[in-house]
Amino acid sequence: MSEPIEPGVLELARRVFGLARSGATEELAAYVDAGVPVDLTNEKGDTLLILAAYHDHPETVAALLALGADSGRANDRGQTALAAAVFRRSEAGVRTLLDAGADPDAGGPSARETAAFFDLPEMTALLDRRVD
Repeated sequence: MSEPIEPGVLELARRVFGLARSGATEELAAYVDAGVPVDLTNEKGDTLLILAAYHDHPETVAALLALGADSGRANDRGQTALAAAVFRRSEAGVRTLLDAGADPDAGGPSARETAAFFDLPEMTALLDRRVD
């Protein structure tokens, strides 16, 4: 049986996930610099990076990547930060993630599959230009 998580730790986790959702880049980066794991996940497996991408905060995405966030990590549903950025039609977020090495075909549905399913030709074209 595992020990219960202290309320202060839970509050800190809620706070940093909220910062990722709201795009509070500097404050979130300060928490990561102070020791919060850059790839911290919530109860759904969403990382700070996935939440920042999903809520269309490309500056926060870039900061998390610079701090070492895993661009290819998927949540419990198989979704990646790149798929989230494609879904939100965030050109800046997609470019930032691709430049960091995110794979358009990783996850399920992948970023490429997400673009096709939602009929987002501009996102498909952006993903296709990055194929090496």
